[in-house]
Amino acid sequence: MCCVRKLAGHRHEESDSTDSQSSDVKLGQDSTSTIIHIDDDLPCQVERIVTNVQGMTCTGCEANLRKVLNSMDAISNVKISLLLAQAEFSLKPSESLNGTNILDAIEQKTGFLCTRVIDSGEELDLILPAGISKLEGPWPLGMTTMRSISREKIRISYLPKVVGARTLLEDLFFRSAQYAPAPTSGAVASGRAEAYKSFFLTVVATVLTIPVLVLAYANVAGHKIVYGGVSLVLVTMVQLVAHGFYIKAYKTLRYSGMIEMDMLVVLSTTAAYVYSVVAFCFVVVGHPLAHGEFFETSTLLVTLILAGRTAAAYSRQKAAESISIQSLQVQTAIIVDSKDPELEETIDCRLLQYGDEFKVLPDTRIVTDGVILEGETEVDESLITGESTLRPKKPGMSVIAGSINHSGKLLVELARLPSENTIQAIGSMVDEAKSSKAKVQEIADRVASYFTPVIIGITALVFVVWVAVGKSVRHDSTSTACINAMTYAISTLIVSCPCAIGLAVPMVLVIAGGVGAKYGLIFKSAGGIEIGRKITHVIFDKTGTLTQGSPLVADHSYLNNSEQLPSTIMALTSNSRHPVSSGVHQFLQAEAFEPVHLEHVVSIPGKGVEATYNGYHIRGGSPQWLGVEDSPAVQALLQRNLTIYCVEVNGALAAVFCLQDQLRPDALETIQELKRRNISISLLSGDNEQVVTTIGAQLGIPPSNIRSSCTPSQKAAYVKEQLSIPNCTVLFCGDGTNDAVALAQASIGLHINGGTDVAQSAADAVLMNSSLKRIITLIDLSRAFYRRVVFNFVWSFVYNLFAILLAAGAFPRARIPPAYAGLGELVSVLPVVLIAMQLRWKKF
Repeated sequence: MCCVRKLAGHRHEESDSTDSQSSDVKLGQDSTSTIIHIDDDLPCQVERIVTNVQGMTCTGCEANLRKVLNSMDAISNVKISLLLAQAEFSLKPSESLNGTNILDAIEQKTGFLCTRVIDSGEELDLILPAGISKLEGPWPLGMTTMRSISREKIRISYLPKVVGARTLLEDLFFRSAQYAPAPTSGAVASGRAEAYKSFFLTVVATVLTIPVLVLAYANVAGHKIVYGGVSLVLVTMVQLVAHGFYIKAYKTLRYSGMIEMDMLVVLSTTAAYVYSVVAFCFVVVGHPLAHGEFFETSTLLVTLILAGRTAAAYSRQKAAESISIQSLQVQTAIIVDSKDPELEETIDCRLLQYGDEFKVLPDTRIVTDGVILEGETEVDESLITGESTLRPKKPGMSVIAGSINHSGKLLVELARLPSENTIQAIGSMVDEAKSSKAKVQEIADRVASYFTPVIIGITALVFVVWVAVGKSVRHDSTSTACINAMTYAISTLIVSCPCAIGLAVPMVLVIAGGVGAKYGLIFKSAGGIEIGRKITHVIFDKTGTLTQGSPLVADHSYLNNSEQLPSTIMALTSNSRHPVSSGVHQFLQAEAFEPVHLEHVVSIPGKGVEATYNGYHIRGGSPQWLGVEDSPAVQALLQRNLTIYCVEVNGALAAVFCLQDQLRPDALETIQELKRRNISISLLSGDNEQVVTTIGAQLGIPPSNIRSSCTPSQKAAYVKEQLSIPNCTVLFCGDGTNDAVALAQASIGLHINGGTDVAQSAADAVLMNSSLKRIITLIDLSRAFYRRVVFNFVWSFVYNLFAILLAAGAFPRARIPPAYAGLGELVSVLPVVLIAMQLRWKKF
């Protein structure tokens, strides 16, 4: 039998929390776990696992984790983000591995601390009073899980469409618990925890290193054994501070068979430490070595490496936080009693529930998506859509979470909870893009995977060469030659750094995704950012893309005398989201018709809608689909170059509507700019030939690149045809569900979003506003991304080449002492971070 267990108190099952301690929550009569049984006859379910990962400090750590996950047969679809400190994968549960023990297995093989993110339903954190260790009694309706996340805090999950948050907390089951403050975002918390931990270790190492440096350079004649003993104790303590390097290096080598950056640190610091201990022993027995001990080398090496990792962790964290759209989420809401509007209450936004009505005051952010019940105003949606123009709002219109209400006071009915509103949808897509891997990243990963073994080989060569130089050229003793060679080898080992190579792409990718979001351009994968610079052909849908998407009925004709016909057409068009159908529906609505009840309604993308009413078969759509384009009534209207919508009853033409749409204000300017860049333009539409040709002529699109009366499959076929041309990269821009196939077929699919359902798209990128100029922004942003990636690769190569030569002693009068080689990580990574951050201030 296949089953999924949600164990209360399992220490890994946390969501967006930094608490690391956990204990089982005892549920009185109930067991400590809730088991969801799946039918024996069903195949084993695949479970999606998302976990925050604490302990990843460089791309070698990321590669190690990836290799460990890919080595497990039960795991597939692995995605890892060093910058988000997060891993995601699909798990096929088995007897040995399931959702409850998989993280234990990962921790054992990697040494990282994994904290699972639970994203099903809603969650609330509660604080138990002192002396209370359990909650007893039957669970309230709608509550699904309960687990402990610390000694005094529990987390409950519930189904918001079954029970609201406030209703749930009013249940007697929670009478002794208090509502807990909102936890920090899991990815942010993991990143901060890693930065804080690294900073703490750096401070401890610094405090221990300073006395060692003082003793190393002080006049200790006559007290060498005493001072040496003190230094030995301090150095040993520093080695203990650096124990994490040893653990990670060992586990990486054992479970992944990889040699990465931590191994370089271990080899170099251990060599310096062991030599110093041996040298001190010779001092104690009265036979000091020529070079003596250099305790300060290993301590300073560890301290500088920790300092470099602290700076890198802090930089990565700030880069991730700087483009976090979740910061737009308002934390409190003013709810209004629907029965008594005078009763108001300010609550935590997490306590909102379906059916709530909330007030939005002037100059404040809108807490979540909703529909205006009362009030008129203008709203600034620029931080969400990138469109700076204020948008007028009145009752019946939708508002978006995070947008700013300007002058009026609004009463809004909640449409989406804060956990599922537009801010969260955009944030999820941005995070998805961050976690995805660009193709150029594969090159970086391949180079980084060979980097450490090559460096070890170079180090061995440096050691041999300097021993030979010492013996043959300088005529040193064997011990002196080996000690001198070891200093060069240690410097070479530690000064090289693959982190800059590994971060060259993801650091810029994170910033580029955030910059795109600022302009209302949401990338759903790294591919859109990476190949946008290569676009050679842009294919546009017409209605709602090049035109404003709100066609108005200019003329109409009823060929059937039935009084029920307008009401029937109104009901038929209400079942389609196509702009033409919506235009007809709005026209009939304005004429005060009431829709009838239809049966067997079927919407056919790219064609129209069909249904039955009182035994009559009703169809509405384009003349071509209905086969009535040759009808005299239709032909007369086609000559006016307007969009035609026809309705037939039982195969007979019953009504004809002609609609007129307007071009988007920036359509012509955008197409002219694309043509100036030698990018080909095509226009595809399901509309009639006269209308499409007229629009194409107004925009200067060649007639050979215009296609009319296109079905969704024909649009996709045209895209595929263009892709068959050598070196052709196609961007398809559309806004309707009938464009889904073409959006998926194109090199880059760009969906112009007209509402708040930003995640419902087959596209690679979503445009949150109606500005076609953002196509130019996409291309320019992709080029800026590529330039910075190239710079980072060049910098990484130049740094490592020069640093290794300098450390290896290739320059007679200049070298890097072993003690200061630890600065290598900071020097190599910092420019990569700064170049990526500079993209934030570039104007597009």
